[in-house]
Amino acid sequence: MSPETKRGLWRDIRTQLPFLLWLIVLWMLLWGQFTVLSLLTGIAVAVFVTRVFRLPTVELSGRINLWWTAVLLVRFLAAVVHGSLTVALQVLNPRRQPGTAIIAVPLRYADDLVMTHVAVTASLIPGSLVVEADRDNRTLYLHVIGVRSRADADRQRAGVLRWERRIVRALGSPAQMQALRADEERAGERGASAHTAGLDRGDGRRARRPEGGA
Repeated sequence: MSPETKRGLWRDIRTQLPFLLWLIVLWMLLWGQFTVLSLLTGIAVAVFVTRVFRLPTVELSGRINLWWTAVLLVRFLAAVVHGSLTVALQVLNPRRQPGTAIIAVPLRYADDLVMTHVAVTASLIPGSLVVEADRDNRTLYLHVIGVRSRADADRQRAGVLRWERRIVRALGSPAQMQALRADEERAGERGASAHTAGLDRGDGRRARRPEGGA
């Protein structure tokens, strides 16, 4: 094997290593087991998938925020526990049907990688499952339970968008993070303007009250 071939092989391994590790973790999460056997089978499946079903190299964002990654993992584990309890209570309650729906969630900042992270996260949390992903329009379609009204559907959709924002903060590219911050700043400005307008209306009512009572 020539030196150039060896360098190319090691470069491919370094490039694909994060993706391989993610496939192994995903395999263990899907089986719900963190054992030596699930690790070994995960390695075998990851190598098989990446070598047999070869795809273009995944372009990583080049940015990982350790704090937001830790927050993401903690929130994810809490959401799994909460979702499991919620689904169990809904299923075991014979007096009330939980209600189901298919909802569309247009993502705002996602590229292929972030869209995949959001889809996997939403599917691993009990109570929701991605049934289709529209790559061109960056839209996920989820089957969710516990939906009995439009407000419930909006709440589920908002929950998925919160996961998108968390994933962007943890793993998104600098451009995605900049777009998220810009939207948050605009939202903060609108909130401040609405609050100021509310105070102005309240002052006006208080100022007119003595005149009306005279």
